[in-house]
Amino acid sequence: MIKNLAMTIEIPELRGARIVLRRPTPEDVETRLGLGRHKEIVEAYGGTFDRTAAFTRSHAEAAIQFIERQDHAWVIDAGRFIGHVRLHGFSQQDKRAALAIGIDDPSRLGKGYGTEAIMLVLAYAFDSGLHRISLRVLSSNARALACYRKCGFVEEGREREAAFVNGAWQDDVIMGLLDREFS
Repeated sequence: MIKNLAMTIEIPELRGARIVLRRPTPEDVETRLGLGRHKEIVEAYGGTFDRTAAFTRSHAEAAIQFIERQDHAWVIDAGRFIGHVRLHGFSQQDKRAALAIGIDDPSRLGKGYGTEAIMLVLAYAFDSGLHRISLRVLSSNARALACYRKCGFVEEGREREAAFVNGAWQDDVIMGLLDREFS
């Protein structure tokens, strides 16, 4: 089972067919800066896109530092940084955690990189003794919903009008996957 959930730990590098999940490096700041900010991605995260707001070095540094501060977070590397995936909200008693993922490179959306990253993290989590992984996703994020279903997650419920995005309320879809359901 994943130990010492409250303190920074070493997590393994995870390798797939097209990606490597690894800890962040200083070079990731430059790559993240170059990717900038995109309307579709900002809104998928539940944010409101502002065309006039610049994406600065400080924003890129903060994004990479966020990943660094997480105990169970990986950069998704497909030859370079394209996003991140993480486990959070651990309960050692209940052997569960939540999953979050973000692809920040718009040229890599819809090409299976998220699915591959999630499957690597799920294998790691369940091999480490976790029983359940959950997540929440905006009901408008059809691409993410399809990806999560492909990975085996099932819808368990909704929080109605839980997110205010671009002046409109959206539901959060709650999904889960149990160790025995993962293949």
